[in-house]
Amino acid sequence: PETAQGSSGAGCLSRGSYRADGCICASDILSCTALALRHIPGEMPVSTVTLDLSHNHITQLEDGTFQGLPQLETLRLAHNQLTAILPGAFRNLSGVLLRNLDLSSNHLCVLEEHYFQELSGLEELLLFNNRISRVEGRPLAGLTNLRKAYLSHNRLTDFPFFSIQKHSHPHLSLLDLSSNRLSKLPLEDILALPHSLQKGLYLHNNSLWCECPMYSLFRSWEQQEFESLLFFRQEHICLVYGNPRGTVRFLQHGRYLEKCNLSAVTQKSSVNVTAGKALLLHCATTLSGHAVTFLWVSPSLESVLPPGNNGSLKMFSNGSLEIVAAREKDTGIYWCLAEDRQHHRNETWEVNVTVLADANDPQEPFNTGFTTLLGCVVSLVLVLMYLYLTPCRCPPCLKAPPPATATPSLGNEAGVGSAQSSILTPTPPASTEGPGRKVSTNKHVVFLEPIREQQNGKLRAGPGHLGPGLLLGAEQQPRHRAGETDSIMSVFSDTPIMMP
Repeated sequence: PETAQGSSGAGCLSRGSYRADGCICASDILSCTALALRHIPGEMPVSTVTLDLSHNHITQLEDGTFQGLPQLETLRLAHNQLTAILPGAFRNLSGVLLRNLDLSSNHLCVLEEHYFQELSGLEELLLFNNRISRVEGRPLAGLTNLRKAYLSHNRLTDFPFFSIQKHSHPHLSLLDLSSNRLSKLPLEDILALPHSLQKGLYLHNNSLWCECPMYSLFRSWEQQEFESLLFFRQEHICLVYGNPRGTVRFLQHGRYLEKCNLSAVTQKSSVNVTAGKALLLHCATTLSGHAVTFLWVSPSLESVLPPGNNGSLKMFSNGSLEIVAAREKDTGIYWCLAEDRQHHRNETWEVNVTVLADANDPQEPFNTGFTTLLGCVVSLVLVLMYLYLTPCRCPPCLKAPPPATATPSLGNEAGVGSAQSSILTPTPPASTEGPGRKVSTNKHVVFLEPIREQQNGKLRAGPGHLGPGLLLGAEQQPRHRAGETDSIMSVFSDTPIMMP
């Protein structure tokens, strides 16, 4: 390294005053530390990439202080006496290139909204060990490339967590707010933070009130093994009723918060399983002891207790639930309740199970082919039954012959019999039978309905009525009046015969 000297220009050359101030230039680094400077030196080398002005007496940053430094990437102003940053202090600075800004260990009291609005490329911001007690507006807005922000060891009583969203700060993974004066946390805003930022949120050594919702939040983070809880477990304290004398290390000694209902924050997880495979679900809980009981609720709203039920679900005494052979209908949310009835505490756990189809399982194609084949066979059987097993193949109906004129000897009863005979006869008679004519041997039978007559305005059965469902044969000669007997003929014979 060499002492900066000469006139301003390329490289590390600068005015001789730099030698007097004791600044050291090494390649693209300009170091002016511990020189009791009260103002920012002027006309610095344009090639400066890293500028270190720490451990001086600089009180404020004025408009255009860093003009003429287009390649500056790192600016260190730690351990000064800064109380204000005036608008436009970084105006002529290449805000896209500046990535690291160290303003730690100064006297800043308010974090104003305009401080960093020109620094869109900023990735790391150090503001710890100041006197900041208030954050105005959204000072981190517009810092889309910000990855780490350190605001510990200040006097903050609240912080605008709502101003940090996943779309506005997609790369922010660390926010240090430890060693401040935060008394209550806006849990809804904190739970709305991106999960990657929750893992890097440091809140230890604050003046938090001992409350169950706060305790539940930190317990859930501890279960997920967040580094902020693992590395600073002893530094997480809370005040009983807000009294500083009642300080409790609540993660180590949580007796005061033992009766809290930890279901205020329900933890969730997701898991995939291939159809037909077994899956073991654990009920993640901090409760322990013989007084702890477990209960699972399946997606079909069925409660499951040890040892399980219906063979598809098995439950063990430690609270684990096993899906013996995963099926498609087993997809859904499984909810676990762990309850310590002795200390009146409970915790819940949700697992979203997704059953995936097995691409190598031939059972599904086989079932589809078998169903198609079975459908074809059933259709073929039905067609054959329709063609060859028809119950009755009746001849076509022909027109009935004109009614014959009744003889005087037959009377009304003969007329009724003749009418019924003509209705039952499918074809007209071929010829009139003689005394020697033989009756056809092809005999058929028919059920005749009862014949009713009307006499004196009333219905009565005819004298030839033999009762409903009378079975008549072609050769039978029942004992009836001649008028009725003669009117009955053989029905459906090969050669219809009208009996005289």
